[in-house]
Amino acid sequence: MAKFIKNAGLPSMLKEGSSVQDDPLLKNIEACKEMAKVTKSSYGPYGLNKMVINHLGKLFVTHDAAVILRELEVQHPAANLLVMASKAMEEEVGDGSNYTIMLAAELLSQAESLKKTGLKPAEIIRGYTVASKKALETLKTCIVGKVTDHRDEEQVVAAITSSIASKQYGNEGFLTPLIAKACINAAHKNPKNFSVDNVRILKIRGGSLSDSFMVRGFCILRGTEGTIKEAKDAKVAVYNCAIDAAATETKGNVLLENAEELLNFSKSEEERLEKAIKAVADAGVKVIVSNSNYSDMALHFVERFGMMAIKVASKFEMKRLCLAVGAKQIVKLEPPTAEDMGHCDEVRVRELGSSRVLSFCQNSDDSKLSTIIVRGATEQALDDIERAIDDGINTYKILGRDPSLLAGAGANDIELYNALQTYADETPGIDQYSIRCFANAFEIGPRTLAEVAGHNANEVTPALIAAHTEGDKEAGIDIESGAVQTTPVRDAYLTRFWSIQLATEAVMNVLRVDQIIMAKPAGGPKPRAGGARDDDE
Repeated sequence: MAKFIKNAGLPSMLKEGSSVQDDPLLKNIEACKEMAKVTKSSYGPYGLNKMVINHLGKLFVTHDAAVILRELEVQHPAANLLVMASKAMEEEVGDGSNYTIMLAAELLSQAESLKKTGLKPAEIIRGYTVASKKALETLKTCIVGKVTDHRDEEQVVAAITSSIASKQYGNEGFLTPLIAKACINAAHKNPKNFSVDNVRILKIRGGSLSDSFMVRGFCILRGTEGTIKEAKDAKVAVYNCAIDAAATETKGNVLLENAEELLNFSKSEEERLEKAIKAVADAGVKVIVSNSNYSDMALHFVERFGMMAIKVASKFEMKRLCLAVGAKQIVKLEPPTAEDMGHCDEVRVRELGSSRVLSFCQNSDDSKLSTIIVRGATEQALDDIERAIDDGINTYKILGRDPSLLAGAGANDIELYNALQTYADETPGIDQYSIRCFANAFEIGPRTLAEVAGHNANEVTPALIAAHTEGDKEAGIDIESGAVQTTPVRDAYLTRFWSIQLATEAVMNVLRVDQIIMAKPAGGPKPRAGGARDDDE
């Protein structure tokens, strides 16, 4: 009791090892700015790669901000708020994480200058709230086009090119049509029902990116169980059981008195198995798929009746296979009905590099499932291409929710900048300072785009602002020459909408913090310094 009387205050009420930090706003802002510097240089088509080695020792070479922040395991509580905004962006849209982090950090940097001039956090928050609403309203006026037909390859390619180019600049001309075909093939009549799980990516080392191709259907890295490697116009039966003779659930003893009884016993078992497999073959089945093992005897009869034997152990892959061929899983070895059987135009095993790939190909354009087979020299290169393809697929998905497009290459940022500056001039009172700073934050996009591409941002950004002031709403930065011109680059409306929304929410949360209270860390043995071990270990 004397301890609490002597040391009054919150720290004295907590366990030893706890900490309390008062008025941490400026330190929190500094932490967020430092974290944003990590991913800032990775923004845009000329973004630089980061080499990240996570706690398990796995190497990542990428400029995808979502992957970088996920593997860094950021511990600072304020910086973690921005990481959570990035994760929310990845889950909601699938792209735009880097822009969200950059915009949030720049908004905090502007708030820092306001705080130092004497504005209180509540006043900054009020101004930012008004400005964010105005920004989202203005964003609707920046729409320059729409994807009118989600099955038109030309329109889809134009809409998703910028998403691919930001990750694989120089390869977008090859990758974008490939992704567009895969998405269109797997798309529903209602674009809002498109599922990203219906476009699969299969990575195979060897060859080059130009050797990649798209398959209408399902592919898996494995061969067949038997010798038959190809079947065309095939009916497919999918079994959720072992292809073997039925076994009883109880144990029993059989008394055999002579060799003839032994031969008849095994012969009757063979006959039952042969009869069961023959009934499957008589139903017209050419391909048998099972998630369990084939006995040697069963495989013999499957081969005798000219059927292809395939094993797919993963239940998730089985579901995708059923979706691709239109089959239903059968729980025991019996002849399939017409409703249970699926159909595939071509099933075959092909060799790519040193890998065997089993493909279920459909000739129709609406095969419900697409697989993009990606080739590359290294695992890191394949992983980076996979992330770029994922971004393209996610962009197609959000175009189904809202097909609106914005001018890219920094054009929509400057439109918002000009609109908010005008709005700040018209707003009376102290809120105008926060609104003006909110507007200034939108310069970070085109400024970073120019800097990373090696151009002078202090020349490019004013020229871009001047072009928009003169009325060219589609003026953007040509990253090759650094010139300001009408840009053909298009960004999805929802990507920018959610970036502004989530970045603003994260900034509000940081600005509302006036005290950090950290409880004593959970107990446990401390790790040895340097990972040293005892001599007897």
